[in-house]
This record gives sequence, structure tokens and C-alpha cells, in this order.
Amino acid sequence: MSAAISLSPSSLAWRDWLSEQGPRLMLFAKSQTRNAHDAEDVVQDALVKLVEKINDGTFDGGQEMWMAYLYTTIRRLSIDLGRKDDRRKKREDYVSDEMECEAALKFDPWFESEASDEETRSQLEQGIKELPNKFSEVILLKIWAEKTFAEIGEMLGISQNTAASRYRYGLEILKRKLIESKTKGDLLI
Repeated sequence: MSAAISLSPSSLAWRDWLSEQGPRLMLFAKSQTRNAHDAEDVVQDALVKLVEKINDGTFDGGQEMWMAYLYTTIRRLSIDLGRKDDRRKKREDYVSDEMECEAALKFDPWFESEASDEETRSQLEQGIKELPNKFSEVILLKIWAEKTFAEIGEMLGISQNTAASRYRYGLEILKRKLIESKTKGDLLI
């Protein structure tokens, strides 16, 4: 129990130890995380875990093992934080991509307009047939089957982001073909 007493926040020994070892821990945490704020959080969480383990008697080893435990804990917490941030970023990117694609559909009148003439429809049909299969199947599933990117990804065995990318690239290719046809005079829009 003497270790628990020496780890009391008001303990002079604890403050001395922390002021000596803290900069090393911060330097290591900064090398493991993406920014200084995350490093501070990770060091604090690691220190809390150490104190809890010492206070409940589950820490193996004495004070000489604290640094090894803290380095390992900082590394693990940094990895977990990075993964959590990556997952959040992927979710945010997915939602953003899906919103952009849905907005593109709303503003591309030739897909939903009844006023599109037969010549434009014919050019689009031909353009879709000429697209690489990986793009045309996503476009067909998204527009005419009204599937979400998540559903398309599951059906085709690809990620949602890949489905969204293929959709955007396919539409871009179709758009270029229509502009090219209009420029050549093959299509009157």
C-alpha cells in the first residue's frame, strides 16, 4: 500500500517522479499520435491506468517497471485513438460522398427529366454500354435500381467508397461523351 500512498496526487515523490519522467512520456506520445493535444490525452489516460493498477494491487512490478508499462500503454492508446479517428473520417467521407452523389442526381436533369428527347436517351444508353463494366453496373444499380452505395458495395463485393467513386467516375465519363457528341454536332441539347 506504500506505492498507493506515494502515488497520491499531493505526494511530493509522485510530483518529482512525474516532473522528471513527464517530458519523456510526452515526447514519446507526440511521436505516436497525430497532434500534441492527442499526445496529452494519451499520456493522461496512461497515467490514470497506471495509478488505478497500482491502487487496486494488479500492477506487477515496482516503480522501475512504471516507464515500461507507460510506454506500452501510450503506444496502445495511440493506436486505438488513430483507428477511432480513421473510422470516424471514413464515416464522414462516406456520408459526404453519398450526399454529393445524391445532389448530382438532383441536378443532372437528363436522368430524371421526362423532357429528354429520344436522341439524348439513345446517346446515354450507348454511352453506358461503352463504359467499363465496373462503372456501368454501379450507375445502373444506383440510378435505376435505386440502391444505396452500401447496398451496391455489398452486392458487388466492394467497399461503399469504391462504389461511390466508380459512380462518380462513370458519370464523369458519360458527361464527357455527351459534351463530345454535342461538340461534334451529333447531339442537339
